[in-house]
Amino acid sequence: MTTRTAQPRIGLLGTGPWAQRVHGPALAAHPGVELAGVWGRRPEAAGELAQTLGTRAYADVDELFAEVDAVAVALPPDVQAPLAVRAARAGCHLLLDKPVATTVEGAREVAEAAGEVASVVFFTLRFSSAAAPWIDEQAGVDGWFTASAQWLGTIYAPGGSSPYAASPWRHEKGALWDVGPHALSVLLPVLGDVTEVTAARGPEDTTHLLLRHASGASSVATLSLTAPEKAGGVSVELRGESGVATLPEVWGEGPLDAYGRAIDALLTSARTGVPHPCDVRFGLRVTEILAEASRTFGQGK
Repeated sequence: MTTRTAQPRIGLLGTGPWAQRVHGPALAAHPGVELAGVWGRRPEAAGELAQTLGTRAYADVDELFAEVDAVAVALPPDVQAPLAVRAARAGCHLLLDKPVATTVEGAREVAEAAGEVASVVFFTLRFSSAAAPWIDEQAGVDGWFTASAQWLGTIYAPGGSSPYAASPWRHEKGALWDVGPHALSVLLPVLGDVTEVTAARGPEDTTHLLLRHASGASSVATLSLTAPEKAGGVSVELRGESGVATLPEVWGEGPLDAYGRAIDALLTSARTGVPHPCDVRFGLRVTEILAEASRTFGQGK
C-alpha cells in the first residue's frame, strides 16, 4: 500500500452505535493502521467519538479524504454510497458496510468509482473466525443440492432494547436489506451466483427468498428483524451428495475481531493489487439481487 505516511491512515465516517461499538474501537486498536480522524453528520457526535478514540474530528469530509489513505464507513447505505464515490475519486481505499447501497444505480456508481482503489465490504460472517473457514471449506465441495438459511433478528421484538432499533433506514427497508446481505454472503460463494430470485412476505418485515443458483442448486432464505426474542437466531444448512453441512457457531471471537480481519483484508488488497472476494463488485451483485427480490413483491427498486 502506498501511503501518505509510514503507516496507513484511515478515516472513520459515522458516529452511530455500530461506529461506536465496532468500527471505531477496532480501528483504534489495530496495530497496522493509524485512525486519523472521525467525520459525522452531527459535528458534536464526531467530536465526542473522536475524543473517546484518541483522534481528531473533521468538520470537512473532503479535508479528511485528502489526508488519509483509506476510509471506513459506518453510515446508512444511501448516505454511504455517494460519500464512498467521493472518497474513491480522491484516491482513498474503501472499507464499507453492507449493503453498499439500496439502489442498483447507487451501488454501480460506487463500483465504477472504486476501479483504481482497493475495497472490502464488511459482510460479518465472511470475516468471522468461526464462519469464514466453514464457508471456504463448503465452497470447495461439489454436488450441493439445496440449502436453507435463516437470519431471524429480534431488533424490533416487543420489549427489545437494541441500540439499532432507532435506525430510520432499517425501519424503511426491513430485513431484506439489513440481514439479506448476510445470508447472500454465505450462499453465493458456496452455491454460485443467483440466476433466479422470488420473494414472498411473511409476518411483519419477514421476507422469504427462493433462489436458483448457477450451480443448479436452489436455496431458501428466511429473513426478519421482528422475530420474537425466543425465536431469534442464525442458521445455514447445506444438503448435497456429500451429506449435510451446518454452519457452526456464527460469531467466533465477535464482531470486533471480525472487523479487524476486514481491515487486514483491505490492507492486503491495497498492497498486492489483488481484489478481495468481498469487494465493491460483490457488494454491487448483492444489491442487484436484493433489488430484484424487492421488485418481485412490489416494493420497487
